[in-house]
Amino acid sequence: MNERMTRHLVIQALFLATASKHPDQGLIAHSDQGSQYGAHDYQNLLQQFGMIASMSRKANCYDNAPMESFWGLLKTELVYHRRFKTRQQAIQEITE
Repeated sequence: MNERMTRHLVIQALFLATASKHPDQGLIAHSDQGSQYGAHDYQNLLQQFGMIASMSRKANCYDNAPMESFWGLLKTELVYHRRFKTRQQAIQEITE
C-alpha cells in the first residue's frame, strides 16, 4: 500500500505476488486501464513471467466484477468504519 498508485508500486506488487505464489505460465493478469498497468515496463514484466495481460474496457467495471465486489466488501467491512492510527496499522489489518 502506498499513498499513490504508481507504476513502481504495481511492479513491486507483481514481483511480491509472483515470488510468494509462483503462478503457472499463462496466468491472466486482469487490471483496469490505468497508466501504471499500460506502462511498457509493467507489460514487459508480465511477458517475462509468462502472464497474459487483460484490461477492462473503458468505463466498464463489469469486466472485473468479482474483484470490484471484493474491494467493495473490503472497504465496507474494514476501511470505511475505522480510523487507523497509522498507515502501518492499516497495512497490517488489511493484509490480514
